[in-house]
Amino acid sequence: MKKVIYSPGEPAGIGPDLIIKIACSQSWENFKIPIISIGDPNLFLERAKLLSKKINIDEIDSIRKSKPNRRSALQVIKLTKCRNTSPGKLYKSNGEYVLNNLNYAIKETIKDKKTALVTGPLSKENVISINKKFSGHTEYIQKITKSDDVLMMLASKKLKVALATTHIPLKEVHGKIRKQLIIDKVKILNKDLKEKFNINSPNIKILGLNPHAGENGKIGLEEINEIGPAIKILKNNKINVSNPISADTAFSMKVLEETDAYLGMYHDQVLPVLKALSFGDSINITLGVPIIRTSVDHGIALDIAGSNKSNTSSLELAIKTAKKLIK
Repeated sequence: MKKVIYSPGEPAGIGPDLIIKIACSQSWENFKIPIISIGDPNLFLERAKLLSKKINIDEIDSIRKSKPNRRSALQVIKLTKCRNTSPGKLYKSNGEYVLNNLNYAIKETIKDKKTALVTGPLSKENVISINKKFSGHTEYIQKITKSDDVLMMLASKKLKVALATTHIPLKEVHGKIRKQLIIDKVKILNKDLKEKFNINSPNIKILGLNPHAGENGKIGLEEINEIGPAIKILKNNKINVSNPISADTAFSMKVLEETDAYLGMYHDQVLPVLKALSFGDSINITLGVPIIRTSVDHGIALDIAGSNKSNTSSLELAIKTAKKLIK
């Protein structure tokens, strides 16, 4: 039976709020797939009280003991106690709790191909306090699954964008843009667009790194020395990719309509466009790994945690998409 494991992320943020609100809505039973939350039952009960929601906790010790969703009931696996369940303020003491939950969820998803992982937002600041090398969900999932490479993609009904580099300082980006990196990332993107999204011949647009895609070397050489040669090899491999295009015109309505996915060179080159068009209606999907993982498109939102102001649309879409991707 298909299942979803939900790792709520930072307990002081809206990750717990979202699953509680969905569990108390009509959507919960309509998903028609068991959803198991990983966390401290007391956290969910206390947060539900703040949200004026009545929930029951069905504590289980294995995802294999999960049952169909019942409205206003959460199936929860407790690994460790959440040190501080208060919303709105980060507590470093919760860093280990967050990482333990995420570790368990990833490993259980590896074991069972009929189980998908959906993640809520976490605080990198808190997790880094106990794991200095942590840089985000995507890279961490690559490490735990022992995958050779990984690709971060955000998707909505309007567009899909993937990232050649993810959570690194802007000053380091140009040093990472190399021919082999572009080849590897596009191959993952092309393969998963075919296999996961049933797109027979994906039309992939490759953005240049520099303004105007370098203007033939006048504003930078990465397009000539690295991106262009990578594209030549990809085309020779029958992958439908564009030449490097300027990011300032890449998202016009005409180009959007003909494009299945974009590969951007860095985080803030493409994500502001996606979020301007689809914030709250898009999700994060990890490609190139042997598990299905989707996530919300937003952060922990400390300012509204526990206030009932959070919007569940992105998490609902993440759950629906995860269910569709399970083969």
